[in-house]
Amino acid sequence: MLDQIHWLAAVTVLGVLEQAYFFLQVIYARRLFGISPPKVSGPPEFERIFRAQVNSSEYFPVFLALLWQAGLFFHQGLAAALGLLYLCARYCYFMGYKASSSERLAPIYFSAGVLWILIAVSVLGILHFFLSHYVGLNVPQLLTA
Repeated sequence: MLDQIHWLAAVTVLGVLEQAYFFLQVIYARRLFGISPPKVSGPPEFERIFRAQVNSSEYFPVFLALLWQAGLFFHQGLAAALGLLYLCARYCYFMGYKASSSERLAPIYFSAGVLWILIAVSVLGILHFFLSHYVGLNVPQLLTA
């Protein structure tokens, strides 16, 4: 069983570490700009870092759910590779947003595209499972015949 999920687990840990890095960046920015919690406003430099972290945190559960569904029902390797692409895009998003709000756009569109691909392979994998398990149809076998 573990040989079927080890890549998914590794990408999950990398994602958690990335989230921790984003959290630390907000803490450092709070100290740098003298903004004590619960305040969330301040200079634009702080607000961009704060928003980048919050936006990344909001999408993280969606990413994790799709990563694991795609990996378990479709293909672990493809899901893990897409997960790495997503994490890289999120890092670029964070760093771009930190520099300027306009520099966040390309990475956010790319990461959204990766999420849509994860949705598609998740749906295909789950659909294949239901069709083969409950209806007895093996679609890949039918397509190659």
